[in-house]
Amino acid sequence: MTSSSETATDRTGSADDALFRPVRAGNAFEETVERLLQTVRLGVVAPGDRLPTERELAAKFNVSRVTLREAIRALQQAGYVESRRGRYGGTFVAESLPRPDRRSLKRLAQQMGSGLDDALTLRDVLETGAAEAAAKRDLSRHEREYLHRRLEATATSNLENYRRLDSRLHLAIAEATGSASLTSAVADVRMRMNELLDAIPLLSRNIEHSNQQHAAIITAILDGDAEAARQAMAEHVSGTASLLRGFLA
Repeated sequence: MTSSSETATDRTGSADDALFRPVRAGNAFEETVERLLQTVRLGVVAPGDRLPTERELAAKFNVSRVTLREAIRALQQAGYVESRRGRYGGTFVAESLPRPDRRSLKRLAQQMGSGLDDALTLRDVLETGAAEAAAKRDLSRHEREYLHRRLEATATSNLENYRRLDSRLHLAIAEATGSASLTSAVADVRMRMNELLDAIPLLSRNIEHSNQQHAAIITAILDGDAEAARQAMAEHVSGTASLLRGFLA
């Protein structure tokens, strides 16, 4: 194990090069969380060791200091890192990393194996396609109002009900395609996703970002802009995938 005064930038190697690289702009917060989690969980920075400085990390990830601090704060709240003050202060990997006591997490990990990527790919194909198809339809006033209501309910939800209302919004988008088969398929993949999502913590910054993306998706659908709807949904599911890979992979 490296000494506590050593940072990841004191070492060289392919792992550092692979993890400390720019993230994509669309899901900067989620991908920064994923990259930091990978750094911790893969032992690139060991328990008790210090992460690179905020300035260094922000430059390497090509994100703002604000985004980086939000990602670090989320991992502090989840128990993966801690901040220390003083001359030798900074952000340190927790000596004892969280081990969720959820029995389902172990079961899911055993069941999923390499199936995590399979589930995420299926969701990407189904939900981006549903957003595009919904935008191409001539929606009735009732359908448009229903999408608005589901969006509002999700945006104003408390943490306890967020997963459920988020699922209802995504199902409403599928329903707006007019395809019962597609709606059924999206419902199945959402059940699979929710099992995984229930095994990771809710991050307030991610919820805020998700709500912004939800609004962009619904706006594109109601405007009849199929390409924008597809792109907005693709960006949204990519952010969720980053968090799931970070916490579960």
